[in-house]
Amino acid sequence: AERLAGAGAIAQVFADVGEREPGNAETRRAFERLRQQVGGGEKLAAPLELARDRITAIGDQVAGRDRKRGGGRHRRHGLRIGQIRTYVTAMRPEELLVRTPAGLLCRAGGFYIDPLRPVDRALVTHAHSDHARPGHTRVLATAETLDLMRLRYGEDFAGTAQPVAYGEKLDIDGVSVSFHPAGHVLGSAQILIEAAGTRIVASGDYKDVADPTCENFELVGLPVFRHGDPAAEIAKLLGSVALFPERAHLVGVYALGKAQRVLALLRQAGYEGPVYLHGALDAFTRYYASRGIGLGEVRPARNAGKAELAGAIVLCPPSALREIWSRRFPDPVTAFASGWMRVRARARQGGVELPLVISDHADWDGLTATIAATGAGEIWVTHGQEDALVHWSIQRGLAAWALRIEGYGEADDEAG
Repeated sequence: AERLAGAGAIAQVFADVGEREPGNAETRRAFERLRQQVGGGEKLAAPLELARDRITAIGDQVAGRDRKRGGGRHRRHGLRIGQIRTYVTAMRPEELLVRTPAGLLCRAGGFYIDPLRPVDRALVTHAHSDHARPGHTRVLATAETLDLMRLRYGEDFAGTAQPVAYGEKLDIDGVSVSFHPAGHVLGSAQILIEAAGTRIVASGDYKDVADPTCENFELVGLPVFRHGDPAAEIAKLLGSVALFPERAHLVGVYALGKAQRVLALLRQAGYEGPVYLHGALDAFTRYYASRGIGLGEVRPARNAGKAELAGAIVLCPPSALREIWSRRFPDPVTAFASGWMRVRARARQGGVELPLVISDHADWDGLTATIAATGAGEIWVTHGQEDALVHWSIQRGLAAWALRIEGYGEADDEAG
């Protein structure tokens, strides 16, 4: 096998998968041998000898099940390197973006940023000649940058040219890429690349003062969460129920607050059928109802037969999605209602087929708007993305500290 540049991280991922698969000491040892080989810079001993059933099981963990609707049989997938990316918890920045003679290279995505010589795929920050050069096979940049490159170099400055709008997210071989205003010249962009829990902003040239000739500089790289419309997420759930009437829909919800909110949102959306509850949600739900909050008809899931649960909506604690309890339902669709479902890797890692972005916390815009509205001159951040909010506050002339109180922000999942 050929030497894999930067493959240590991939090998570590293999080792992590081995740890996650129960009863697989043989698999774990094989993965550890692979990690040592790659981490030590050796060539891989090929092929890696693993029993077919172990590869299939791990493929299920990574890819999830791709169900065939006819006859209820399931097609299983083998392991693919592209799917392994799910298990990477953090990639070092130098593994995501490296300096080469041709310029900055993202090996995982197979692209360069502002390359110095012709390459196959170039992402260009702006049209100044020290950053934008002709002769690339494929160029991705803002529409204005591409137009300016045509004026500078002629229509045939590249094999193909793909315009990218500010804020538009692209997936390039598993790496997320987006362009954001740099405030430098017309069309200039910072390029945000994200993979395996690591975010890098290639700023290019930028300025952070107003310029009437171009989009103003946008601060990029903070963990900005915008939750969106919960009614749209409920519509997504009901659409899936209509599409798969033979399957139960298991929705992971926290027992206090989220379960009752999802019930109320379902009723607001016009859903009139009974909703089935895991026993851990019962006490809080009955209390809400006793306070005059309309949640509609709810039934205990434990008393329902399998035929009755086909096409039903069942609310349960998130942990129950992974327990034996969930296996009693007919071909279940697993969903999870949480603001964390904005992070696709979280959904994939949890085996969630239908992520519902419904949060009971303020998003980034809500937090920053509240700080501005209060007029407070000093901000104490108790939990969450403390460093990001402290940074934002200090940038605006406010005194801010992260209190780092242990125990806040831990998920409230009464079922364990």
